[in-house]
Amino acid sequence: MKNDVAAHFIERMGLLVEAEGMPRIAGRIFAFLILAEGPHSFAELAEELHISKGSVSTNTRLLENLGLIERLTQPGQRQDYFQLKHAPYSELLRGIAQRTNTAIELIQQTRRDLPVAYSGSQPRLQELEQFYQCFCRHIESMFQELAELSVERIKEVKL
Repeated sequence: MKNDVAAHFIERMGLLVEAEGMPRIAGRIFAFLILAEGPHSFAELAEELHISKGSVSTNTRLLENLGLIERLTQPGQRQDYFQLKHAPYSELLRGIAQRTNTAIELIQQTRRDLPVAYSGSQPRLQELEQFYQCFCRHIESMFQELAELSVERIKEVKL
């Protein structure tokens, strides 16, 4: 990116994503695609972000699996193109919700099946379960809010 503000955003998003345990390059690619118009080729991502094609490959696959970006092909072109997926944040929340529900199920099963010798851990497991249940409720309200924002955005575009 030629603009200093855009470059700063891309770098800072990389650091923020890295702080969440994901590769910095994934955050940089995601930020670039937020700012960029239209799909961008594999080679363009590597060139614009000064990263290797291997890094593009690894990190675009991760972002695809998270539901944030999509891979496109163009007739007559051998390379792949990438763009921000429609409603990427709902997809991200969907993945978080699935993992949260998996955690709740694991905790509930553990609480049921744990031998009496571990009865002292039951209050801590219950607290952990309550944490995840609370988190899950907030994810559900975020889904609703994002859906409402999407409807409002569609109305604005039509006006």
